[in-house]
Amino acid sequence: MRDRVYLDWNATTPLRPEARAAMAAAFDISGNPSSVHSEGRAARKLIEDARGAVAAAIGADPRNVVFTSGGTEANALALTPGLRKGSGEPVQRLIVSAIEHPSVLAGGRFAQGAIEIAPVLPSGVIDLESLAAVLASGPPALVSVMLANNETGAIQPISQVAALVHEAGGVLHVDAVQAFLKIPINIKALGADILTVSAHKVGGPKGVGAVVVADGLEGLRAQVRGGGQEQGRRAGTENVAGIAGFGAAVRAAADSMDADVAWMKTLQVRLEDGLKDNRGTVIFSDTAPRLPNTTLVSAPGLKAETAVIGFDLEGIAVSSGSACSSGKVQPSHVLQAMKADPALLRGAIRLSLGWDSTEADIDRCLEAWRKLSGVLGKAHAIGLERF
Repeated sequence: MRDRVYLDWNATTPLRPEARAAMAAAFDISGNPSSVHSEGRAARKLIEDARGAVAAAIGADPRNVVFTSGGTEANALALTPGLRKGSGEPVQRLIVSAIEHPSVLAGGRFAQGAIEIAPVLPSGVIDLESLAAVLASGPPALVSVMLANNETGAIQPISQVAALVHEAGGVLHVDAVQAFLKIPINIKALGADILTVSAHKVGGPKGVGAVVVADGLEGLRAQVRGGGQEQGRRAGTENVAGIAGFGAAVRAAADSMDADVAWMKTLQVRLEDGLKDNRGTVIFSDTAPRLPNTTLVSAPGLKAETAVIGFDLEGIAVSSGSACSSGKVQPSHVLQAMKADPALLRGAIRLSLGWDSTEADIDRCLEAWRKLSGVLGKAHAIGLERF
């Protein structure tokens, strides 16, 4: 039995052996990838091989993949005023769904006054009727809707969103960081105009991400300037070792995706069946299509910070559905947007699985949950509402 059980794969994944080996080899290449000599060309080849791997996994052209320092920078670069499709009108306003990652809610380079919020349904899926109304209320917009939510795992109807956005003359950005290589992704089939991904969610290193641009999108301006790297879209000498690790992780994840997804789905069913055995347990977005590895759960009276510590003491790493700010735990903006029961907001725990998760991991998690639920029951019985 493992000493520790890791159930926080949505936060970050372990480094795949293939990525570790690719990075170790890259460290031995001394050339600058912008140099034309043999050493420089060797470094450039590693970057272009990785670019091809990311493009192939998304159904894109390699020349449209721009490497960044991670998903947050990728989102900030993608959210650029002035984007347009071909000869279409440049967008000057931004519409984001209420459940987006904070790096999207921040709005990139859009002024705060140019950002509008599109609501979601209680299921955690974007409200298409409301989105259509927001689109109709002004000029063409850049719309940002994530492919799958990082807290609930709810998969968004991106093809339908794309149809609405394009009918209104807008541009669609899809944050695919959490969905990448957990479900099939094809940028053309989705209808996305620009899409973002990150290495450390698929077994690559932290600190590497990418923006993927669809054919026909114009107006993407560099945010980091001062050099001609990444087709002039992101200046600075590339992180060769990190990018090489990203490419290796993508190839490995793509090769095993079907088997990994089937296994994670099996474990998710086992986990959620066990969680539901405890009275009052709620699994968020369970009526919507979800990622096969993500479960956001709560129970009346539960406090997330207490539960995370309790799981940790049992040797299990999980995360809360809340974000910490200035040392204070705040209710999840995702659950608030879903209008979740206030009694459940402060107790949301995210359990996320990966390719290395086991049935024994699930059983240990369920045993820890039963212990926690038992303490909760005793607390309620004697009126200790502050638990």
